[in-house]
Amino acid sequence: MAGDTESLGDIEGKKKRFMFLNRKAPYGTIYALEILEAVLISAAFEQNAVIAFMDDGVYQIMKGQDTTAIGMKNFSRAYGAVEMEKEDADEDPDLDIEWRIVVEQESIEQRGLTADDFVIGVEVLGRDALSQLMNEQDVVLSG
Repeated sequence: MAGDTESLGDIEGKKKRFMFLNRKAPYGTIYALEILEAVLISAAFEQNAVIAFMDDGVYQIMKGQDTTAIGMKNFSRAYGAVEMEKEDADEDPDLDIEWRIVVEQESIEQRGLTADDFVIGVEVLGRDALSQLMNEQDVVLSG
């Protein structure tokens, strides 16, 4: 048991770079909600995070979602909390973390969308730039 405590102490204060890659439509599977929950949990541990949206994942943050017909709760507004975490990371000099919210340009263009169609502010990156950013991360979680 003592060995377990020592190993936990070895990782205390170490920062990792996480990417949460949202690729699935917001409803019909559990993937989108699971990634959102992981993003919110990571905020509590003050880790660096890139929250990325591509493919049908861009619909997760689209304005004007009405889920009444499918009988599910609209969780797109929960991304407002993600945006607030990003703003806190940007503005608080005591927080040594970086958060980015990015959307793949090709995905939004293929769907006839623009950055103005989203409930949160996003950084639009082309496929190559997003791939490069993904390669710079320590951990990539995709859903």
